[in-house]
Amino acid sequence: MSGDRPTMPPVRLPSDAELARDALSAPLLARAAKLARWAGEEGVPVGVGGELLAPQLREATELLGLAGDEDGDAYAMDAWQHALDTGLVDFEEAGESGDGEEAEPGEDEPRGTAVAGEELATLASGSPSDILELWLAGFESVLADAAAPDLGDIADRIAEGEDLDLDSLDWDPEGEADFLDGVLGNLYLLTALEQSDAERPVPLPALAASMIVPDDMDEPTDDILEEVSDAMMRLDDQFRLLAPTGIIAYQPVDESLIEEVDGEGHIRESVDGVTSDSPEEEDVSRYGMVSLTPLGVLAVRDRMQEAGVDAPVVGDLADKGADALLAALPGHPETAARAEAELWLARRTPAEAAAELLAAGRGDDLDAPSRRLACQQTLSLLGAGAEPAVREVLDDRELGGLARVWLAEHGAADVPEPGEEMVFWLTIDTIAAQLAASGDTDELRGLVEGLVGQHSGFFDAAWRVDHPATADVLEAMGRLHPDKKVAKEARKAAFKARSRG
Repeated sequence: MSGDRPTMPPVRLPSDAELARDALSAPLLARAAKLARWAGEEGVPVGVGGELLAPQLREATELLGLAGDEDGDAYAMDAWQHALDTGLVDFEEAGESGDGEEAEPGEDEPRGTAVAGEELATLASGSPSDILELWLAGFESVLADAAAPDLGDIADRIAEGEDLDLDSLDWDPEGEADFLDGVLGNLYLLTALEQSDAERPVPLPALAASMIVPDDMDEPTDDILEEVSDAMMRLDDQFRLLAPTGIIAYQPVDESLIEEVDGEGHIRESVDGVTSDSPEEEDVSRYGMVSLTPLGVLAVRDRMQEAGVDAPVVGDLADKGADALLAALPGHPETAARAEAELWLARRTPAEAAAELLAAGRGDDLDAPSRRLACQQTLSLLGAGAEPAVREVLDDRELGGLARVWLAEHGAADVPEPGEEMVFWLTIDTIAAQLAASGDTDELRGLVEGLVGQHSGFFDAAWRVDHPATADVLEAMGRLHPDKKVAKEARKAAFKARSRG
């Protein structure tokens, strides 16, 4: 946590150069750039808002290789609008007539000229950060369009002479934008927690349900499932619009699942099974699958930071002290923690890193056990160069146990046997760290059973351990051990530890 700012788990991002390459190859930007080069310095005639006229639209569609696609014209129009929005193309209105009055061209006649804009040079010779800035600006424009209502429906109502307002459209601009932001935020969180990537996309029903089904609802009601279904169809439209930007990898909803009911699109099959924890993979894919790309992670992180959310990136701690590293690692997902530790170690010699880590691992505060566990895990990544620094703490009560573990794991000679007091202190410290990290897990339950089974009279010695977490650990052992008699002994030992304190 950074002050009162909400904090997300860290994400891993490729270099700016790799992200810029991804941006340049994103379908929408690549098509927009191709059309900007086509417009060139001489320009092409356009309509009143800079839109392509029918002959130029046909030419643009053919240029993009979309002439045989039933949606080819629409894709070409989207690419042209994207070029206008990002400055890849500039629109110049037609000049005035000779008598000083504006000319009145016919409906299909040009209203101006569009030429290649200054930003086209950015794509050719700009820095990676310049390219990403341009891509992000274009993405924001598409995101705003995705949250907007169906303009075709509005145009039809206006053509029929209806008076329209937002209430009649049943459209809440702020709410719709917040919903889409929330969906992208959930995708970001799943990516950060490594539950989703290009190889493991998220089923669209599960994503929609994450925004609608209350956390305390065991079985979704029919009304809730209908809301999920409606949200899925809304997201399907929005994701189809967003996918060409490169922010997501998206497999749309199977068209055969969509039928018209009362004039509205609904999924006719129940989504109940698809929102369960273990749906059939081949069934899930028909309901739409989505994942954030690295560009998507960049874009959503950028929006989160603007909203005041602390959204760290793996590698942020590489230049920080060991105290900052050990404080952060316990909250990282496993692979992100390892990557962060490796980047931190790469900036230091093994001897320097080991000495700094061990110094930061000391302490008797509540977070100290977690720091020492992170210290031990990070030290495990070091080779023989760390041995002198590790040997220096063999007699340290707080660090001597983990030092012996490191030396033994690295096959070092002359490792002194730990005394019983150190063994029990390390045991309490390790369990305290695991409780802080994961709570009462099956893995910890197995560890507790093994410890008690291997040491007769375990609790007689354990309650005497001079460690701040001794009583809490013994109470947890009482909760975790399945044998009622042993659990009672653990609770008695915890009481003794508290009384002694």
